[in-house]
Amino acid sequence: MTDFDVIVLGSGPGGYVAAIRAAQLGKSVGVIEEKFWGGVCLNVGCIPSKALLRSAELAHLLAHEKQEFGITGDASVDFAESWKRSREVAEASATGVHYLMRKNGITEISGRGTITGPRSIEVRAEDGSVSSYRFGDLIVAVGAIVRLISGVELSPNVMTYEELILSEQLPESVVIGGSGAIGVEFAYVLKSFGTQVTIVEFADRVVPTEDAAVSAELLRQYRKLGIDVRVSTAVESVKDTGSGVEVITTDVATGDSEVLSADKFLAAFGFAPRTQGLGLEAVDVQLTDAGAIAVDSRGRTSVEGIYAVGDCTGKMMLAHTAEAMGVVAAETIAGAKTMEIDFDMIPRATFCQPQIASFGFSEEQARDRGFEVAVATFPFMANGKARGIGQTAGFVKIVANAQNNELLGGHMIGPEVTELLPALTLAQQWHLSADEVARNVFAHPTLSEAVKEAIEGIAGHMINL
Repeated sequence: MTDFDVIVLGSGPGGYVAAIRAAQLGKSVGVIEEKFWGGVCLNVGCIPSKALLRSAELAHLLAHEKQEFGITGDASVDFAESWKRSREVAEASATGVHYLMRKNGITEISGRGTITGPRSIEVRAEDGSVSSYRFGDLIVAVGAIVRLISGVELSPNVMTYEELILSEQLPESVVIGGSGAIGVEFAYVLKSFGTQVTIVEFADRVVPTEDAAVSAELLRQYRKLGIDVRVSTAVESVKDTGSGVEVITTDVATGDSEVLSADKFLAAFGFAPRTQGLGLEAVDVQLTDAGAIAVDSRGRTSVEGIYAVGDCTGKMMLAHTAEAMGVVAAETIAGAKTMEIDFDMIPRATFCQPQIASFGFSEEQARDRGFEVAVATFPFMANGKARGIGQTAGFVKIVANAQNNELLGGHMIGPEVTELLPALTLAQQWHLSADEVARNVFAHPTLSEAVKEAIEGIAGHMINL
């Protein structure tokens, strides 16, 4: 039996970051991974999807906008080559994780880990052999599983993001169940390469966790792209016919049913914390009512010496949330100075087109929490850089406390807005008011000037609108 100061179960964004931070702080560290070194994000999620999205943007430009940019002649983007590049990008990222493990003296353990006691875990390798390890502290970072709804079972034509992103072949038509990040990102990729796309969303608006104004703008832009978007519509069942799928839907308001036919169905209803098969019951780790691993603000579970980070805790299920939690957990274990996470203010990024980026409270949420709210919005149509690059859809919306102009939330939809978030979250974290942020000099011409203008709107002196 091998001993480690810290064992990390799972090598995704939360796991490998926690492992590195623990090693930096002088701990001996082992990481157990069953399938994807680097996790879903690097292998079949965040990273390869961004490679596909970049190709989709170029495909859309060549098909619909080349005249605007003076592009002549015949040109197109080949999906097979784009897909090949996305796999190369993913593999390079995963290779980078192995490099980081070696660089930091971390031991890689391949196999399925199961907790067997308060300080022990066993790992079953692919060949069936079993090894046992002891730990001083354990960090569980096993992520989440795809959430399915009643009436939907996976099959050759009923897919999750994983099967779709690993497929070199494009369907001619697809129905996507759900309009969260995965649903709207894949919708843009598929539509840009010529697939007929229908989105079915139970809520009364797309990307329903975003500010209502952002939802309305994305719906407008997606319908302009020719994507068939059905809101207030329930997926009742999906039948795999062998040659395609039949999707029975119901209008939430009227109760009317409709059958949608397509080649494929993408289940994008969200995720559920992964907690089964880990041996949590062997040490009585408590779960929340929602079935996630219950943790405190440092990632500590109900069992001393066992921590959990990332999606398995049911916190905001984003890679950067897991990374931040991993750092805090490692620093807590090592007795190092750390800083707890304000989960209400975690940034959110959706890489549809136009992109969506947000943090904090929506206007409605801020009012519901009793704040006297000030709101300012600046459209990208009035931003010089946006006009120059030909991407003027969308806006920056700032929500602030009217009593002191401190930021409560930011909601953006438009070109590269995911890159504009740090200026806002940094200001919020250190309690800068809009008046103070407005005194920062933003370079010209940049998209970030739209943030400056919206901030100046809160401060009372917006210039360019």
